[in-house]
Amino acid sequence: MTGIRYEDFLDLDYEPAASDLVCSFHVEPAADMDMESAASRVASESSNGTWAELQVSGGITDLSATAFDIDGSRVQVAYPDELFEDGNMAQVLSCIAGNIMGMKAVERIRLLDCEWPEPLATTFPGPQFGTSVRNDIFDAGDRPITATVPKPKVGLSTDQHAEIGYEAWTGGIDLLKDDENLTDQAFNPFHDRLTESLAQRDRAEEETGEPKSYLVNITADANTMLDRADAVAEQGCEYVMVDVVTTGWAAVQSVRERCEELGLAIHAHRAMHAAFDRVENHGVSMRVLAQIARLVGVDHIHTGTADLGKLENEDTEGINEWLYADRYGMNDVLPMASGGLHPGLVPELMDRVGTNVGIQAGGGVHGHPDGTHAGAKALRQAIDATMDGVPVEEYAEDHSELATALEKWGTETPR
Repeated sequence: MTGIRYEDFLDLDYEPAASDLVCSFHVEPAADMDMESAASRVASESSNGTWAELQVSGGITDLSATAFDIDGSRVQVAYPDELFEDGNMAQVLSCIAGNIMGMKAVERIRLLDCEWPEPLATTFPGPQFGTSVRNDIFDAGDRPITATVPKPKVGLSTDQHAEIGYEAWTGGIDLLKDDENLTDQAFNPFHDRLTESLAQRDRAEEETGEPKSYLVNITADANTMLDRADAVAEQGCEYVMVDVVTTGWAAVQSVRERCEELGLAIHAHRAMHAAFDRVENHGVSMRVLAQIARLVGVDHIHTGTADLGKLENEDTEGINEWLYADRYGMNDVLPMASGGLHPGLVPELMDRVGTNVGIQAGGGVHGHPDGTHAGAKALRQAIDATMDGVPVEEYAEDHSELATALEKWGTETPR
């Protein structure tokens, strides 16, 4: 008979194996619990433990996680590779971010970071394209690609939506983008919007001589998303957009598989991420969510504005670094900066996040006093000025659209 106790899950002398998934947690023990006891319970509950001491007859596979390092409130736990099903992100998260989030043994717990071992990481496909979309689709050279969401983000008719797309594309925007809550509503049906927007895309490409594309939101149940991806490919579009957190990672994996068959890139909107990552001492960090997104295979993901926009951001620069870094030969991911951006913020944004990004502005394009076309030109002018090393104020002397944008918004961050 073999006894399994909480203390069996704590070993401060353990050296993780190369095949272990190592997770870092912020842990605040319950009032009646010391840190070592709380750490052992985190490892237990997230692997093969339970609250009662077990007497198990016969040999069993040892799938116990091990809490091996405690540094203040930071606890590191190593998980054996055999614990996980290959290529099943839902199952992985049920272990490392499942029941432990609700245990009474901890007052607060946050999954901060993961070190993904090669045996597990390579069971996921990773991005099909990654940052290569900047040149493979847009021939953008060294500059960031640009995107905009028609505003208001819901309520426009299909005709209005497509016309705004045309104005933005001809002003210099690369990508028209649906927002997170526009899917297939009566005021702007999915299939009509796809067809009419791409017709305007083609018109804009002919007039500008530049490639353009459309991030159409296919978010729905998994089967519907697959049908919509098929429709997108049939219409000659290069992208789909998915609300990856609200949809769920298993559904994203299904979309990734279909998109490889169709040759489509995936733009990941992170709506609902803050339900997991905004509280600093509980939940799942945006860093981990971005890691998951890369493993399951998105090509773009929103990572924030390095504290320049209207939304709270968690270490945009550090997350972007992880998305770029080599991970067992897996393609990288293009970070998208979005949320309260306008032309006056572009120089500082590019200084903080570089040029291998996408820059998305909604209100900062459509709120331009002279309309969407002028707003798109102003955003592109701000990027061009920064790429040329020219202060935007100086560049604006010969570019009226940028001058008007700077007069309206300056370099202030909206709230």
